[in-house]
Amino acid sequence: MNEDDTGLLTIGELARLTGVPVKTIRSWSDQDLLPPAARTPAGYRLYGPDAPARLEIVRSLRELGIGLTAIRSVLHRELTVAGTAAQWADALDAQIRALRLQSAVLRSVAARGSAAEELPYMTELARLSARERRRIITDFVEDALDGVDAPAYRSGLLAATPDLPDDPTPEQIGAWIELAALVREPELRAALRRLAEYSARTAPPAGEPDAKSEPYAPEERRAPEERRAPEERHAPGASHATTEPRTAAAPDPAMQEQAAQEQAAQGQAAARVAELMRVRGEAAVAAGIAPDSPAAEPVIAELVAAWLPTQTGTADPPTEDNPAARARLLEQLETAAEPVVERYWQLLCTVTGRPAPPRWDTAGAWTTAVLRAHPRPYGLDRSAFDGTDPDRVLRAYEQVTRDVAALVAAVQPEDLALPTPCAGWSVRQLLDHMVWENLMATSIAEDAPRDDHTADHLGDDHRAAFDDSVRAALAAFTGSGMLRRTYGPYEAPGAMIVQQVVVELLAHGWDLARATGAPTGLAPEAAEETLAAARRIYGAAPRTEGSSFAPERPAPPGASATDRLAAFLGRAPA
Repeated sequence: MNEDDTGLLTIGELARLTGVPVKTIRSWSDQDLLPPAARTPAGYRLYGPDAPARLEIVRSLRELGIGLTAIRSVLHRELTVAGTAAQWADALDAQIRALRLQSAVLRSVAARGSAAEELPYMTELARLSARERRRIITDFVEDALDGVDAPAYRSGLLAATPDLPDDPTPEQIGAWIELAALVREPELRAALRRLAEYSARTAPPAGEPDAKSEPYAPEERRAPEERRAPEERHAPGASHATTEPRTAAAPDPAMQEQAAQEQAAQGQAAARVAELMRVRGEAAVAAGIAPDSPAAEPVIAELVAAWLPTQTGTADPPTEDNPAARARLLEQLETAAEPVVERYWQLLCTVTGRPAPPRWDTAGAWTTAVLRAHPRPYGLDRSAFDGTDPDRVLRAYEQVTRDVAALVAAVQPEDLALPTPCAGWSVRQLLDHMVWENLMATSIAEDAPRDDHTADHLGDDHRAAFDDSVRAALAAFTGSGMLRRTYGPYEAPGAMIVQQVVVELLAHGWDLARATGAPTGLAPEAAEETLAAARRIYGAAPRTEGSSFAPERPAPPGASATDRLAAFLGRAPA
């Protein structure tokens, strides 16, 4: 309060009392936010006792970002504080969303290493409305599938819309930008069209709906089906024709509901089969199971049995595991093997925040290779399990690894890049595989099978790696009782598993000898019985293109047992 006891404050006194600069108080006074109560004879402003409180209100509202016009309306009782706060909160939310979008675009630009000329296009894509984003996808799908009679496949694609959240992450912005570019690629359009044509081709003929097909299926009646993730409806190995409406009969609500439930259940079953295929395929690859080996047959038999019930809504559905069924599954997998389509679904999931579908490439390649190698089912020949003497197998392992270890020890660093007779492998790759064989057998003996088939098992010292793997295997074979135990659902004798390792090491030892110019007559005391074991174990294995074993070749007269083993497994011993 000033010194003349009038109760009025000068502008300087008000500034000292409130901490607000004189310049700011003068500006707010000029804008009618803090009108003076009086003036001195010289014209200086004087403020009443309510000025400090009024000034605090103005300062608080300004710090919250509220504009001067709105503050004036509050002070003049034209607006309430609550109403003004709500309006400005909405405005701030919009600004925050815009800033987050700008930040996400900039981070996406930084992560992608985009060129300067891409920035305007990326910014424009990021600012599109949900309606505009849907229109891009809709136009793409309609153009790609134009003229193809696959309404359910089309509706599944159209149901998957790229809905960005209000505050997208840089990853989501980047995924949307990549997706918008991907749908302009002819490769994706052609791939989706092939899938749609397959869907149309395998659907039941018009007028002959399957017993479980829906007779009438407008979009609004497909709620249970559409609630499933679109990427599940297009899972590898699943039929693409299970929801095609085939007639235009008058709708029956009860039939519609039943059909929708059946379709949803069938779609979920297809997704479960696809996941089973992925899990089994990846496990087989991790375990080093060759697609054309006898060990792959039980796996593919399980997968075919699980897949058959998902085909009830297709034309002429298979009902049992036979060559025709396996040929159809192979066709479906080959049709679905479209990496660009897999990328399309992954990007859609990232944009919308859904969990991305698991990658299918590893399991898909393995499963299709198995179906090519095993075009027809065959029963397990348990005679392959017979005649394996544990003690003789152990002695054979010791004799083979002794001679192979001598070959490995003679390999010089410059030899590691040499080619070998084995499937394009270099000497280093061959040695790594041999070490893996020992490590894998050891892990089976210890009831903890390894899954690092593709890792580097050789390191910097190939001799030490091989010797260490042999010592570990011998200790596991003798210390775990493996040679007299059985393993797996088919109760394969542990001695036979070790026998397979002996066959592998002797055959690959022959490959190493040929690659380095060393004699190939390895382990003569064990080679004859190892050849007999190979014929017993692998005699029924298919010899198809790309298989582990090429067709058997003739061995020259007088060839050693190891040379004859190589010839049996498809090598050229001469």
